[in-house]
This record gives sequence, structure tokens and C-alpha cells, in this order.
Amino acid sequence: MDKNAIKKFAVWARKELIARVSLKGVEYGITEDNIEDVNADSIGGKVLTADEKKQRRACIAEINDKGYKQVMEEVAYTWFNRFSALRFMEVNGYLPSHVRVFTDEENNFKPQIITEAIHLDLDGLNMEKVYDLKDAEKTEELYKYLLIVQCNDLNKILPGMFQKIADYTELLLPDNLLREGSVIQQMIELIPEDDWKDAVQIIGWLYQYYNSEKKDDVFAALKKNVKITKENIPAATQLFTPDWIVRYMVENSLGRLWLEGHPDVKDQLLPTEEEQSAYVAGNRDPEDTKWHYYLEEAEQKPEVQAQLTEIRKEYAALTPDQLKVIDPCSGSGHILAYMFDVLMKIYESYGYTTREAVASIVENNLYSLDIDDRAAQLAYFAVMMKARQYDRRFFSRGIQPHVYAIVESNHVDKFALDYFCNGDMRLMVAMDTIIKELHDAKEYGSILNVTPQEWSALYDRFAEIVEDINMSREAALQELLPLVQVAETLAQKYDAVVTNPPYMGAANMNPKLNDFVKNNYAYYKSDFFSAFVVRASEMTKLNGYCGFFTPYVWMFIQSYEKMRNYLYNQATIETLIQFEYSAFEEATVPVCSFVFQNRHIQKKGCYLRLVNFRGGMEVQHQKTLEAIADHNCGYYYEQTTDNFSQIPGSPVAYWVSENFISAYRQKRISDYGFARSGLQTGNNDLFLKFWQEVDVNNIAFGMHDKNEYLASQRKWTPQIKGGDFRKWYGNFDYVVNWENDGADIRKCNGCRLNAMGNTELFFQSGVTWSHTTSSIYGARYLPYGHLFNVEAPTLFLVDKKKEMYFLAFLDSCVAQLYLNAINATMHYLVGNISALPIIYQENEIINDLAKANVILSRTDWDAYETSWDFKRHPMLGGDKLINAYTSWKADCESRFLQLKDNEEKLNRIFINIYGLQDELPPDVSDKDVTVHRIFDTKDDVPESIQGSNYVRTMRDEVVSFISYAVGCMFGRYSLDMDGLAYAGGEWDVSKYTSFAADKDNIIPICDDEYFEDDIVGLFMEFVKTVYGEDTVDENLKFIADALGGKGQPKDVIRNYFLNDFYSDHCKIYQKRPVYWLFDSGKKNGFKALIYMHRYQPDIIARIRTYYVHEQQARYRTAIADLEQRIANASTGERVKLNKKLTALQAQDAEIRTYEEKIHHLADQMISIDLDDGVKKNYAIFQDVLAKIK
Repeated sequence: MDKNAIKKFAVWARKELIARVSLKGVEYGITEDNIEDVNADSIGGKVLTADEKKQRRACIAEINDKGYKQVMEEVAYTWFNRFSALRFMEVNGYLPSHVRVFTDEENNFKPQIITEAIHLDLDGLNMEKVYDLKDAEKTEELYKYLLIVQCNDLNKILPGMFQKIADYTELLLPDNLLREGSVIQQMIELIPEDDWKDAVQIIGWLYQYYNSEKKDDVFAALKKNVKITKENIPAATQLFTPDWIVRYMVENSLGRLWLEGHPDVKDQLLPTEEEQSAYVAGNRDPEDTKWHYYLEEAEQKPEVQAQLTEIRKEYAALTPDQLKVIDPCSGSGHILAYMFDVLMKIYESYGYTTREAVASIVENNLYSLDIDDRAAQLAYFAVMMKARQYDRRFFSRGIQPHVYAIVESNHVDKFALDYFCNGDMRLMVAMDTIIKELHDAKEYGSILNVTPQEWSALYDRFAEIVEDINMSREAALQELLPLVQVAETLAQKYDAVVTNPPYMGAANMNPKLNDFVKNNYAYYKSDFFSAFVVRASEMTKLNGYCGFFTPYVWMFIQSYEKMRNYLYNQATIETLIQFEYSAFEEATVPVCSFVFQNRHIQKKGCYLRLVNFRGGMEVQHQKTLEAIADHNCGYYYEQTTDNFSQIPGSPVAYWVSENFISAYRQKRISDYGFARSGLQTGNNDLFLKFWQEVDVNNIAFGMHDKNEYLASQRKWTPQIKGGDFRKWYGNFDYVVNWENDGADIRKCNGCRLNAMGNTELFFQSGVTWSHTTSSIYGARYLPYGHLFNVEAPTLFLVDKKKEMYFLAFLDSCVAQLYLNAINATMHYLVGNISALPIIYQENEIINDLAKANVILSRTDWDAYETSWDFKRHPMLGGDKLINAYTSWKADCESRFLQLKDNEEKLNRIFINIYGLQDELPPDVSDKDVTVHRIFDTKDDVPESIQGSNYVRTMRDEVVSFISYAVGCMFGRYSLDMDGLAYAGGEWDVSKYTSFAADKDNIIPICDDEYFEDDIVGLFMEFVKTVYGEDTVDENLKFIADALGGKGQPKDVIRNYFLNDFYSDHCKIYQKRPVYWLFDSGKKNGFKALIYMHRYQPDIIARIRTYYVHEQQARYRTAIADLEQRIANASTGERVKLNKKLTALQAQDAEIRTYEEKIHHLADQMISIDLDDGVKKNYAIFQDVLAKIK
């Protein structure tokens, strides 16, 4: 199936149909901004027929109720559904007329219905009108007429998909359907005919992709705090469940229920070992309908097995027609369709004929609900097509499925209600209850709890009025009957409930839904799906089964603990698959699929842990099949939920051992200290800066406590703020405005000091980590002198001597194992760390290894200029840069290997302490070692470390060297001292003896040596100063080769400065550059760097006078010279010279425009405040500076 083609069509078709439907509305005086008189007899000179006037009034009434855009959307998707259904039916030969609606027999876009028009036998077809239209050659009009009649004719057999088109959807059917590029033509051309053979797949993907852009709009609005309304819930929450997961859920719920009561038919329904092996290997017979995703029950204790035997006696008494199953969030009907297949196998095994089975399934077994009318239409269609697949005469049997769109009782016709109840108090009470309980029902969907009624009495009354002639009869049947059908479906109990519920966090719910969930599912209010899980359990009979596909956050995090306890105490998890974090691309969350029995039994369930298998859902699919075939695969587990409650928070830690659990009988980390969340400023842009942005002299480094900081009278102090995955040491990037004990921050709305509500822990040493990470957990030593941010929770130990031991434990594989059990999300919370079991021992080896690791990590961190403890570039020294590079590379490699070895030693020690030798290897993955490792090229990077943030190449190191050289040119660094030479304060020229800093703080970057302080000239001088004159050419060649350009080394280096240096600089400094690039544009007419810490108000005037004007003069001279040369040149030479002249003229034009911009700023003599940081200051000059990318 070509999903790309389906997506391309569906996304385009939605926009096209909405536009075309809206255009039809214009013809009838209906636009978003204006609606002409509702009772008009004519519009724009066109006299309306009686039907058109009726349909127009209905359309306007609907717009007044729902809004213009919603109605246009609904009409568009109604026709999209009908077109899709007709296409499926014509391709599969399911149209009763056997006449194709869109194509001919060869699948050409030549509708057979037109050529066969005079031979058609369709209800309501006016043959005289057909002849008239054909004679007048009004083919388009004829086609629209035939299409409407065909849809109306199909209403006889498929009323849930083809409602009678006597309403405004007929009025707004787009014109020109036969034209090239119409929705119908594109549907035929873009989607291969074979893709229409599987109703579930084609309809499901069309539905998902049709919604995709609207879904994007809804999520974009969420960022602006626009909550999800009931109209947008379907688009925001719809996800097409992969086919194999549907099979897994249905086979292990409905299928399990049947097999446990009827074990004698296992051989008919389950594959043999050989058949399963062939299926796993990919040898799949299309005719094979056995249950390949069924997981056999784990072996149970004798007393548990005896209990199960008693329960299963109830199942044994069941007959197929007694089964009731539902998908309460059906979407397009994927789960329903496979339930149908499984039920067919059950009926066949019980001896039913195919015809009997199909009729009974539709009448007795299958139920479905969805809040989206369109989804319900598609689910209805999927069930009917499945029935037709098994029974070719099914359409003639007049049987309709229990597939319903949830309806609201908000606008019930009082006269219809009175007529229906007819003075019968029982009916009045029942209908009153139903109407109250289904008010705003589309806000809540299937989580509504509806009171059971005497349904037979209600249906008997409907049967009475079918042939009645009362004027309220039609309203009663159209409005009240759906209410009763939905209410009954919500109120009754089911043997199996299987669904992929909507995922929506409480923060995204609209107020009505949020209040409803809080009031009715107070313990399960974190997400819409958690309320659905509990509601599904309530809908299920005792001992029945529920199957789900949901986010897996419920398994671990604190806010779902009540839901976990509900499942542990009220149910029994039979089987669960935990997928790899990003396996399901269609969802933006990690997911799992699970089945539980609706009764608590102390039995073992079967669990598949697929978290380590990357590569998307196909890989997960294959690994699931392998685990079903071979339980010794290494990721299949059997566990009882009773063990989970022994772990803090009761996570679904199904893979852990008794030794693992026994550690919780020891002390917790919280017994030794305080883990706290830190400062939340309320406005990071204002109060938080990268340390490189501000005047370094105004930063208070190394403060031991608040008093020392206040005495320093400095504005800024270091603050940790999480950051990239890193262990042991580092991520010291920020400073915070804590002047006067944070007076300004305390005034800010949204400020939160920390979980204790005070600042007593600020400036203390501790162990910190990043709250949010896409990798494993990484703890780092926090020296004294820092504040800690909400994104950098920190552990403060009462006994500081224990810091290294706790740091070593937290960075071990043992701690990671425990964290995986209590939190498999991207967020490591204070509570997670506090709850970890710690077996503390006095152990100098552990302390020494941890200290060594901190030193190794600190050496790595401080080797780069983004550290405030950076001294000098590591590749200085000697006479050849290649030798310096080789030595530096070897140092990094040695440090990397030493750290890895130390971490593995610590892992072994903690594995032994915790008794986990049989379940946890000490090995550390290369990509989890968080110090840098250098390779000559990207091609040299081994697979074991690919994806690590700590991989660098020769080019990276040369870029770093160039950055340091530019720092020396500006005086940020000096070859005569370690660390920063200047980053604010008083300028001291005596610091720069070996290599002089640029005098005017302006370094031009040109495509030739136009200025004596040209950046390439300065760089060459720097290389010569560092390594000596004798090797300058060799060193420049090494640099050029590393940069990867073509041509002479000097040209390669110049091109690098012109084209790549600034983007590299912005990347190094995380989009807060300290060197600012004055840039005229893409033609490179003028470029010059300045150092922001040396900025003076007159610098722009000096740039304009001494650089821009000089460059303009050079361009004028060069252009005049070229023009003269061209006049005297030969034909061949003239072509080259003209090309050069064109480039110069473009640069000249660019710099003229630039000069006007810079003139305006130069006259203002603008001052800047370094405390405002890069973002605010850079914006002042954004018209003349390069964009930060």
C-alpha cells in the first residue's frame, strides 16, 4: 500500500473539497461573512426550486448552530467519505448495480455510470431527466445527478454511510467533478487500484491523513493556550492502529476468552509450531486466518490454576451468539473489522454456517461508538463491507450493525418527546434520564456513565410509531431513537472491550471536559486515555477482557499511580508489550499495548520488553512474533502485579528480580539527604544568560554561601540548568541575576524558588542531573558556588563526605536499572531519585574512582572555550599543527578509554553489592561515555558511538582552533596568559605581547586582501606566531585539508571565513555569539566582525567611515578598471571579465544599500549594556548584522 500517495491525496482533497463546497455556498448567498435572506426565492438572479430553498434553509440553520467553518468542513468530509466508499465498492464489485461510478472496466477515468445511464435501475432515477441531459450534452450535470441518485439508492442497504441526500449536502456538492484535476480524478490517479482491495487499511489511512493538517492546526493552537474543543477532539486524538497490534489486542482478549472456555478448538484457531515459525520467517499465506499473535498463558501456581479452572467453567457455557464486544472509540473501524474476523473463526469452530455467523455477528456481537460522525460512518462501512466479504448476499438481508456516533440531547424536540412518551410515566422517566445523561455527550464520548433502562419498552414504542402518521413521528425516529441506541450501548456490559483511546493531557482539555473528568474520574484525571481505561473496565463483565493501545507513561510516573493500583486490585494484566520509546511515529509519545482480565487474580502475566529494539514498528512487529514463538528470546517476562507494589510508586516493573526488589528493604537516598527542584525565574530571557554574554567581572564565581555572594556585590552568579546528557561533571553554561538576594526575580510573576520555598540550599555542593533527557540518566558533581534551576534538580547530602559514593552509584548501571523500573519517561524527577534504594558501604575504591571520573570529565569540559575555566587551546605548542592535533586526539582517546574502564569497574562493584550478577552486565556503551572522542573524518566513526554528542572530527578541532585564534585577534584570549584576557572591564594592552589584539575591534572579512587587518592575514600571522615561520605553509595546508575546501590553502581558509565561520561560531555559543558579524548580504559586499565586550558607541560610525566607504571606493575603482579592460579584450577574455564585472557590480549595489542602513545607526551613537545579553543587544542592530542561525 502506497501510504505516501494516500497521504498526498487525502491532505490535498480536504483543502480542495472545503474550497469547492464553500464556492457552492457562494452561489446560494452563503459566505463566512454574510448570509442573504434565509427565505429568499432567488439568489443572484437565479430562481431557487422548492428543494433548493428547503436545503438552503437547513444549511443556514446548521451554520447558526455550529458555525460556518464547521459546516463547510462537515459537508466536505461527508462527500469525501462517500467518494471513498463508492470507490472501494466499485473496485471490489460490491455495487448492487455492478456499474462503476468513477471509472470504466479498465480503471480509466471514464465513469461507466454515464455510458450506462439509460440502462440503470436505481430507485428514484428519473429516466426522462437522464434523456434530456444526455440530449443536451450536459454531461457534468448528468454525472452529478447520477451520483446523487446512486448515493440515495445505496441508502437502502447502507443507510449509515449513504444517508438520503435530500439535505444541504446535495446543495453543496461541488461542480466540475469530471474535469482534469478534480477530487475524483486525483483519487483515481494517485491511489493505485489494488490499494482499494482492503477496506480497513485504505479507509483507515485516508481518515488519518485527511485529519493530519487539522491535527497540526489544533496542536499549533495549543501552544497559544487554545484548548481542544469537542469539534476538534477527533482530529487531535485520531491514530490509525497498526494492523498487527489490532490482531494482538483482539486475539488476546476476545480470542483468549473463547479459548479458555473452549480449549478443545485450540488446534483449529491457533497455529502449529511449524506454521508459527513460517509466519515469523515472513512466509505468510493470505488464506491463513489463524491467531499468530496469541500469547499462551504463563504457568501458574496450583492454587491459582484451580481458581482459573472455576472461572473458566462460566466461559465454557457461552455460545458465540451470547458474546458482546465493543470498541468504544472506534475511529474508522479497524478493531471492529478484526473482531469480526475472530468472531467468524469462533462461529465456524462452533459449527455455524458462514451465512448464519455473519448475520449473528452483526445482530448480536459487535458494538461500536465514536464521537466523530464521520468516523462512525467509516466504522459502519468497514463492518458492512466485512459482512459482504463473507456473505455476498448480505446486503439483501436488511441487517444493520450496532455502530453509532455518539449523539447529544441538547436540542431535543419537546413535541416529539411528548408524542413518543404518550403519557407513559415509565417512558417519560427513562427518556428524561437519557436526555440528562447525554447532554453535551460529544464533549465526553464513551467515558459517560449511563443508567440502564428497560430498553425493550423503549424499542417497543419505536416499533409502534414506525407506521404512524403523526407529524412528530419523523422527529422522534430521527432524534430520539439514536439517543436510546447510544444510551443502551453505553449502559450495557460486554465480554470484551478493545480500543485505542484518545490521548489528551488534562492541560489540553477544554473546561467542560476537564471538569467532567475531574468530577467523575478524579483519580485518573491525568489524561483522557486513563479515564477511558477505567471506564472500559466498568463496561466489561466480571471476568471479561479489555485490550488497549495507549501511551506507556501510566506504567511508571507518579500521576498515574492510582490507575496502576486500580489495575492491580480490580484487574489482572494478562499480557503487555512495551515498545521502544519512539517506535510509533504517528504518536508523539511512547506507547504500549496490553490486555487485562476484569478481575483480580494472583496470576502471572506475559510481558514483552521491546525498549532496546530501534527501527520503528516493523522491527517491533518482528520482535513480538519472535517472542511469541520463543519465550527464551531474552525479552519475554512472566510476572505477577502483586510484586509491583513492593517498589515505591508501584511501577509496572515486570522485568525485575527478587534480588532487585530486596534492595528496597534497605535505606533510600532520601534517608541521607534532600533532593530538590530548583529556581524557576518566571522569565528566563530576562534573568538568565549564558555566562559568555555578560561582563565576566560582574559574575560571582565560587561563592560558598549567600553572605559571601552578597558581600561580593556582583549581579550574576552561576546557575545550572540541566543541559545535554553528561555524567560526572559539566553543563555549567548559565549565570542568573541574583543581585540583592534575587530581589528582582522574587517580584516576577511565575517565580518559584524551589520545592522548599526558600534558598537555604543555594551555593552548596551536591549531585545534580538534567530533569529532561532523551538519553539515559546522568548525574554530575556540583561544586559549591551555584544556584540550581528547576531543570537541574539536585541532591544535597547531609554528610558531604558521601557525595562521591552517591555520585558513583547514580552513574552506575544499577541505578539506571532501578530508574528504568520506576520511570521510563524522558523526565527524571526529584521523587524518582529520592526513592532509589541505596546500600551504602565505606569503600575507598568507589570514592577514588568517582573522584577520578570527575577529574577526567572536568578536564574534558574545560578543554573548550565555552567553559569559564578554559585556559588555552589544547593544540598550541610545537612547530606543526598536525602533531599537536595528533597529540590532542591521543589525549582524548586515553581519557575516553580510562573513563569507560572506570565506569565498568564501578558497575561491577555495585552489581555485586546489589546481588544482580545474573541480570545486569557491567559493560558501558561507547555512546554513553560522556567525554569527547576525536576521529579524523565522519566516516571513521564506529557504529558503537554514532549518535553521541561527544564525537568530534578533525574539522571540529580545527574550527575550535580557528575560534581561539579569532579570540586572540580580538583580545578575548592572549597567548601570554591562561584563560580570559578580556570579557568586560578595563582594557589592558600590556596583556598582548606575543600577538597583538586588534586595535579598533573591527576585523573585515573580504574576498581579497583589501585591508591590512584582513582576517585571513591576521590568522596567518597567528599561525606563524604559534608554530613558527618555517612550517607556516604546512600548517595552513593541514587547516585547509581539515576544512575540506578546494584550491590553495589561503583561498580555502578565506572561503571558510566568508561562508562558514559565523554559523560555526553561533553553534559553539548556542546562538548567543560574542563576535558579531556586520554583513551586507549574500553577495559578500561587506563583512566585518566585532567583539561585543569591546563595543563602543562610535564603532558603527568607524565601520562606516574606515571600512564601508573604503570598500565602496575600491569597488568603484575595480569596476572602472574592468570596464576599460573589457573594451580592449578579445571575445573569449571578454566573457570572463564580464562575469567578474557582474559580480562586482552586484557587490557594489549591495554595499550602497548597506551603507544607508549603517549610516542611520552610526548617527545614533547607541550604547549597549552587556547585562542585557546577546539576544536583546543583537536585536538593536539586526538590520546590519548577519542572521543568527
